[in-house]
Amino acid sequence: METYFFRSIPAKYRTGYRKYYMLQNLKAVYIAAIIFFALNVILRLFYTFLSEGLTHAQNFPEFNITNWIYIGITPFFIMISNHQIDLFKRTKKISKGFSMLVILFAIYLITGGLVSSIIATHDPRNSLILYLIAVFVVSIIFLFEYEDTLALTIITEILFTAALFYCNVDSTELLYNQLISAFLLAGFFFMSRYAYSFRAMHFLQLNEIKEKNAEIEKASSFKNEVLGMVAHDLRNPIGAIESITLIMELDDMDEDTADNVYMIKASCTKAMSIINDLLEVARNDNSDVIETQRLELNQLLRNVIEMWKFRENVKNEIILTSNQPEIFASINVEKFQRVIDNLISNAIKFSKETDKVEVNVTQSKTGIMVEVKDYGLGIPKEMLPHIFERFSKAGRQGIRGEQSTGLGLSIVRQIVEKHHGQIEVQSEEKKGSSFKIQLPKAM
Repeated sequence: METYFFRSIPAKYRTGYRKYYMLQNLKAVYIAAIIFFALNVILRLFYTFLSEGLTHAQNFPEFNITNWIYIGITPFFIMISNHQIDLFKRTKKISKGFSMLVILFAIYLITGGLVSSIIATHDPRNSLILYLIAVFVVSIIFLFEYEDTLALTIITEILFTAALFYCNVDSTELLYNQLISAFLLAGFFFMSRYAYSFRAMHFLQLNEIKEKNAEIEKASSFKNEVLGMVAHDLRNPIGAIESITLIMELDDMDEDTADNVYMIKASCTKAMSIINDLLEVARNDNSDVIETQRLELNQLLRNVIEMWKFRENVKNEIILTSNQPEIFASINVEKFQRVIDNLISNAIKFSKETDKVEVNVTQSKTGIMVEVKDYGLGIPKEMLPHIFERFSKAGRQGIRGEQSTGLGLSIVRQIVEKHHGQIEVQSEEKKGSSFKIQLPKAM
């Protein structure tokens, strides 16, 4: 930890740090003043009601006077600190009055401890408990800049010296007391600066984290903009290439040319799929919320499954089951269809044509669960932690050679989370996979 015993933190952060700790200082004055006032009121009650013997104590008159002084002065610190707390919260600005109040209250506490110690024995060296407690409390609960700490140390030493002259101690006792005071004030100075350094490092680390987060957000936003622009601009040339291949198919071609045209079309289709995924990622990253509407979920899933049954290359049986005839959820139709399409596509991609795919919907008191389950290859255990990452290591070819962009499941998770839901996967190799989506019920 970097220490600031004889200096303040860098000027760049000083104003922010003062704002950071000044409110805490003012609150500390307010709370400490209340406690100090309450202790003196309790002591006054002792003097008044509990024991007549207290009034015959050797130093009772002095304690009695200081007790009344504390009861009279302390409420002013309570009221002023409360007012300044409200003022700081309204204006968010630091004034010299804030620092002055904290320093005055610190001097007030230290003076109170010193006076109490002197009253007890008329020789500070013999009983410095209350003085030590006051110095220790001030050094721990308040934060001061280097100049303020130094000024407070000098003022305290002046007060202590004045107290020695008041006690009329001889030169030897004066020297002993001054040495003791020097040790105490050195401890006060270094404890105060250590507390300042400790909280300063905490503040600087928070600032560094905020700055890094801002840079990351800025870079992420720029990346998404570039990603969206690049992906959008690529659609036109790829679309043009695909159109040319369609025109070429109208003419008579030899076998080699036909194979080349087929490869170009397949590549264009693959490229367009990647571009669409990239655009979807950019759109999801750039929008914090999505528009939803209350819809009956069973019917939506039936429509999606029907569309899959009409695809020529899909032979798998897709079965929908639900524990309720009607289940309502707040969803974005277009995006949630993409989620189910992606999960069914993956299920078919890694299943034999004879394997069925199940879509199960369950409504309970806690919410709605949509499960897409297959009985195909399953996912290797080492891939499961990476299954929802972008450009995931878990991306692999399907049974019939289907390629993966590594973006599909990351998009699925994005969309589910924007629906205030969660998605999880359970899988066992050669036995299949189950993707479960938890959604809140529609209000």
